[in-house]
Amino acid sequence: MLYREAGQFKTSYDADMAIFPIAQDRWGMIAIVVIAVVIIPLFTSDYIMGSLMIPFLIWGLSAIGLNILTGYAGQLSLGHGGFMAVGGFAAYNLAVRVPEIPILGTFIIAGLIAAAVGVVFGLPSLRIKGFYLAVTTLAAQFFIEWVFANFPWFTGGTMSMTLDTPSMVVFGYAIESTRDHYLLTLGIVLVLTLAAKNMVRSQLGRAWMAIRDMDVAAEVIGIRPLRTKLTAFAVSSFYAGVAGALYAFAFLKSLDITAYDLFRSFLVLFMIIIGGLGSILGSFLGAAFIILLPIFINVVAHNFSDQIKPDFITNAELMIFGGLIIFFLIVEPFGLARLWMTAKEKLRLWPFPH
Repeated sequence: MLYREAGQFKTSYDADMAIFPIAQDRWGMIAIVVIAVVIIPLFTSDYIMGSLMIPFLIWGLSAIGLNILTGYAGQLSLGHGGFMAVGGFAAYNLAVRVPEIPILGTFIIAGLIAAAVGVVFGLPSLRIKGFYLAVTTLAAQFFIEWVFANFPWFTGGTMSMTLDTPSMVVFGYAIESTRDHYLLTLGIVLVLTLAAKNMVRSQLGRAWMAIRDMDVAAEVIGIRPLRTKLTAFAVSSFYAGVAGALYAFAFLKSLDITAYDLFRSFLVLFMIIIGGLGSILGSFLGAAFIILLPIFINVVAHNFSDQIKPDFITNAELMIFGGLIIFFLIVEPFGLARLWMTAKEKLRLWPFPH
């Protein structure tokens, strides 16, 4: 009853094609934004903002990038962590070597550099697809890690494995507290999420989905496969680069190549599989699941610490991730986002759900 759309009339094509055509969705999204912008900074602890919300937002942004490439464009990638590393190291070098650039401009340029690298490694996508493309992007992950680990120029001429990121100033305001880092991350994520949502609904997004569904038929109707695929790689890598920069500056507050290893690429892939391929909402649902699951496991393990061995607890997270991926691939291949959409459809028809 609360989700009925009876009496809501659209009088124009724009109103019918709005991001949230149903009033309940609009008010729900407004409530979520108000909670994120007002309630959480004012009434939650630094631990919740710094250890839960900031990584959730960053991983959600990174998952959006991979979802654009894999979920919407159908190009499988296993090198997303490497593109995040490009963004992180690019932002660090820009902030240290060219401090005159505002920090927001630094993040944008870092994302553009990551986009350029993504286009280079996306060139084989015209000739190969599926497993072979995944191997190519996996090679990109290893190559990027090798470059940053063996060329000290990227670390300011030192061989240090961990570098402290410089302080951030936005419009003359110094970003120092955990609340400041959270609000900065939240602002960037909100803007890029809105941009991604509109992008996948545009002509470009429809071209991505046409390439995903049947690239030969898409080419027949006039869609250029190379340009469309490279655009998907560029946009995906841009989001990964910005997420990598935020991961270093807003969460870790340091730069370390091990923070962008192959496991991070698989982690983001797990997020979009569990959350839902081809869904912006699914990117955040998957990120929330991945962030909250280790906390739940640790709480349960703490209560049964006498019966559970420590080495089993260490590997339980990976085993549960793998089991859940198999579960969602079998039961609901479209992930948590499809479950949420199914629940909404039933609410719209209640008390006569089909």
